[in-house]
Amino acid sequence: MKPWSSELVCTAFLAGQLPELKGPKAVMLGRSNVGKSTLINALLGSRIAKVSSTPGKTRSINFYRVKEQPGVMDEFFLVDLPGYGYASRGAAERRSWWQLINAYFERESELAFALHLVDFRHGMLPNDLELTEWLDSLELARLVVFTKGDKVPKSRRRAQYEKFVQGSLDSIAPPEITEGKNDSAMERLRRTIADVFAEIRKLDLLDAKDR
Repeated sequence: MKPWSSELVCTAFLAGQLPELKGPKAVMLGRSNVGKSTLINALLGSRIAKVSSTPGKTRSINFYRVKEQPGVMDEFFLVDLPGYGYASRGAAERRSWWQLINAYFERESELAFALHLVDFRHGMLPNDLELTEWLDSLELARLVVFTKGDKVPKSRRRAQYEKFVQGSLDSIAPPEITEGKNDSAMERLRRTIADVFAEIRKLDLLDAKDR
């Protein structure tokens, strides 16, 4: 599967800047410094997201329009949420994070699922568990994606992966271990995302028939 074509269509720092975009959406979220921007660039095959070494640098919601191969899947929006936790930010700024995020979720009606990024070196940390509880409260399915896999020696990856998957981890498909580059793992992730959208679309059609 070739990298998707994509474009940044909107950046919102305030609730009043949130766009009204029609179409299915997947939100990408994770704690600060999890490698979200690096993963977006690898997933979309373009340096479309700004990468910073400073945790919590991204404080806006970024909306990317993504198009896959014709006939495989219609376009969708990848919604990049600010890193959760703001490791180097104060309490007021963390409250601002929640205000912006809550405003988005309150008005968005076409969310399909969430991509929950988890640092493969550490697994599910307290911030990740908080995110999981929050997603549960929204009844939003999530696909877990491990980042920074290259930071773990290859000899330890299988055992570490099995430990995390058998632990407190809830994912609608087996997580991929990514390294922030456009490789075979990224290709499998694209296929998984396409499959999840296809399954959700099928379930929506079945629900429509029942109604």
